[in-house]
Amino acid sequence: MDSKQIMERAVQILDSKKASDIRVLDIHDITVLGDYFIIASGTSTTQVKSLADELEFQLKQEGVAPNRTQGYESATWIVLDYGDVIVHVFLKETRDFYSLEHVWRDGKEISVASIVGEV
Repeated sequence: MDSKQIMERAVQILDSKKASDIRVLDIHDITVLGDYFIIASGTSTTQVKSLADELEFQLKQEGVAPNRTQGYESATWIVLDYGDVIVHVFLKETRDFYSLEHVWRDGKEISVASIVGEV
């Protein structure tokens, strides 16, 4: 899978598991860190862990494993690093505090609705 396919599949998985406020930022023109940031929220630490677990499980089933993961201990901000796709799963309060969308506002936002098939 290339980075766009991983990004799209990750968004679909997060959406199917009821992640809230999913955002995708295309960052490839502004940093060497990767091509896409995916930012999503859960309503509790249990849901944050479940979202990250399900994403990791389903992508592994499709042959894509993260290079590393971080944040499972606190489950307020879990990062799954798939190389050119970095997935951030936040507890809402933690997401509001760190405001990655603001920090990376120079990235181009990609429509999640077009990925998950909403009109």
